[in-house]
Amino acid sequence: MPTRPRIGITLGDVAGIGPEIVAKALRSGKLDKSFDYEVIGNARTKRRQDAYDWLVVGAQRCLWGDLAALVTAPVTKELVAPFPGQTELLADIAGTKNFAMMLVGGPLRVALVTIHKPLARVPGLITGRRIRNVINLTEDFCHRLGIKRPRIGVAGLNPHAGEGGLLGTEERRIIAPAIKRTRATGPWPADTLFHKAYRGEFDAVVAMYHDQGLAPLKMVAFDTGVNLTLGLPFVRTSPDHGTACDIVGKGIAKPDSMIAAINLAAKLSA
Repeated sequence: MPTRPRIGITLGDVAGIGPEIVAKALRSGKLDKSFDYEVIGNARTKRRQDAYDWLVVGAQRCLWGDLAALVTAPVTKELVAPFPGQTELLADIAGTKNFAMMLVGGPLRVALVTIHKPLARVPGLITGRRIRNVINLTEDFCHRLGIKRPRIGVAGLNPHAGEGGLLGTEERRIIAPAIKRTRATGPWPADTLFHKAYRGEFDAVVAMYHDQGLAPLKMVAFDTGVNLTLGLPFVRTSPDHGTACDIVGKGIAKPDSMIAAINLAAKLSA
């Protein structure tokens, strides 16, 4: 009897809700039954730093072909230092320079040009090459979902997408020229772009910075959002929430986002 492909699930920071939501997800009966699931980590360890090692092991096993995908429970940023987050650490392990964070939830798919960066630094980090790379990664992802001609909308950086230069020049100098070299459209004012995407007028959105993209997505899919890393040589997803240390041990952590992350990993791996 042929063995089923296996998806690895890291426990994340053991001081957070990772172990709880992983256990609840595995017991839920809602996971894709065409895969086996393996927990990477030890919920009884007292070493929070082990979360880093579990990520490394999971990524390496994906690169070796031992795992079909990797799903990562939340960690605090300090545990993956000097990397800003798990996304950047996994990209480093894989040797990937061209990668992006995407959030999927409800009717929205949102990719980010900049990720975990102070807002004051964002304008200086937005480049034409980076925008084009994220658009292309987003288009590839949509193709994997079976969308033949993805409609991708790109948000501006400034209010009203710069208002023709009155409220900022990044749209005119950087964003618009980058978009012209792709099949995406924009730059659109972010406040109207997400409304259009929610109504189904776009298959995906490219946002310029973290909160610009995550605020609307979490508004419509707070409990079921999934974080996906584009550009890796393996599938990696995670719940779109943090460690929630304030509710650890109370038994009230919801596994919905973890279940959604595991099932998206299974869908993409299939």
